Amino acid sequence: MIEAVLYTRVSSREQQQEGFSLGPQAKLLQRYSDGRGFQVVKAFEDVETAKAEGRKQFTAMVAWFKRNRSCRILVVEKTDRFYRNFRDAVTLEDLDIEIHFVKEGSAVSKDSKSQTRLIQGMHLVMARNYSENLREEVRKGMHEKASQGVYPGHAPFGYRNNKAERTIEVEPVDSVTATLLFDLYATGAYALSSLAKKIRLENGKRISRGNIHLILKNRFYTGTFTWSGQTYTGTHPIFVNTATFEEVQAVLTGHNRPKYSRRGVAFQGPMSCAHDGCMLTGDVRKEKYVYYRCAGNRGKCDLPRFREEDVANRLGEPLKSLRVPQEVVSQIVATLREDQNQAEGKVSSERSRLQSRLTTIRNRMDAAYADKLDGKIPEDFWERKMSEWRMEEQQVQMAINGLANAETGDRALDAQRVFELANKAHLLYISQNPVEKAKLLRMLCSNFSVDAVSITPTYRKPFDMIVKRTRLEEWSALVDDFRTFWGSDLSLTLVRKYIADRTQST
Repeated sequence: MIEAVLYTRVSSREQQQEGFSLGPQAKLLQRYSDGRGFQVVKAFEDVETAKAEGRKQFTAMVAWFKRNRSCRILVVEKTDRFYRNFRDAVTLEDLDIEIHFVKEGSAVSKDSKSQTRLIQGMHLVMARNYSENLREEVRKGMHEKASQGVYPGHAPFGYRNNKAERTIEVEPVDSVTATLLFDLYATGAYALSSLAKKIRLENGKRISRGNIHLILKNRFYTGTFTWSGQTYTGTHPIFVNTATFEEVQAVLTGHNRPKYSRRGVAFQGPMSCAHDGCMLTGDVRKEKYVYYRCAGNRGKCDLPRFREEDVANRLGEPLKSLRVPQEVVSQIVATLREDQNQAEGKVSSERSRLQSRLTTIRNRMDAAYADKLDGKIPEDFWERKMSEWRMEEQQVQMAINGLANAETGDRALDAQRVFELANKAHLLYISQNPVEKAKLLRMLCSNFSVDAVSITPTYRKPFDMIVKRTRLEEWSALVDDFRTFWGSDLSLTLVRKYIADRTQST
């Protein structure tokens, strides 16, 4: 009997999993071989795209034919299942084999007539054109999707693709980790490697240093994305505010970026020289004394050295201004609680309205489909109305998703925690060791400007508002500040975590 090889291919892993292509192909090729008295000695199956180079089984088949010169028959379904680029055709022609295209009813070899080879060449050109056209249509569809604000690729870390609605939504677990990555790195207290270790210890999530860098650089988290060189405004929900993102970029590019030390210098990072803006770096002398000095990146600086004990005492002084009377705290918390209750009522009412509208739209779609099947409405009318209703359905669903993402937790409780921490900040500071003092400072302040006489802090939100209103005793303005604070939140994640850590330790 004449030996033959079978080759089958599907164009995607989805086709293989659904099981409607490889099986029927193999049966068809086996029946063809049996009918012509071929003995099938080998079968190769590929689940890849023929347009892309590197098909493993195709390459293995070529190598097999080179080793087994006794077998010169190859049976395939049709041209576009076999190859869609000219390089494959040349490779197989050099093997001097006879290829049987079952569905096309032809067999091609070097000895085939010119007309047969011409027809096969036309099949190859058509298959290539089909592949190119398909790729163009896919790209066109992706560009259209991007122009509508929907990212056409795989969702970044912290998000997930909703295949049913063809949207991108927040992944509830990973989004918390992503938020923590931005908030922690914005403090300037972590290198990428130490941040990876911190996340692994905190929640067991293993993220490489390189992937953390990609996450922190990705503007998708602020609501925009780039596709094929163009920037689009996304419709996906966001959980990282722009201010935090820009602060992270400043740290990444070296602006306000600390010089990390391997020696565990406590206050490394949050201090800069008032003369030239360079960071202060710590030096360990005699393995026991720590001195801080200007890094001198812009030339010689006149800032004197400071011992760690002196720096620690001076850094604690500004925290005394973080004081808010208890009656003011109670008033602000009560006001925020009332605002929150009203907002929750409005959100609930709007959600009910949108859900009712969504139900109405879907009922119309179901009824119209039934009318189409019964012949009550023409096909073109049904398709036009269905297109309109699907668009409206998508818009209503996006609005419902937006309401869910607008729910930001218990703001009144968060405000109470912030005030409690602010009022206790100085007492906490003087009662802790240098490492814990530095941890508290990084949460409260983004930087300290240091000269020979004074230290000027740059407070993070909302502590900057507390200091400003305390200095002027503008308590009513502080209420308004906290009403709008959550639009530019930089610190709540750190505050919650800090309080949780202290609760566990005590």
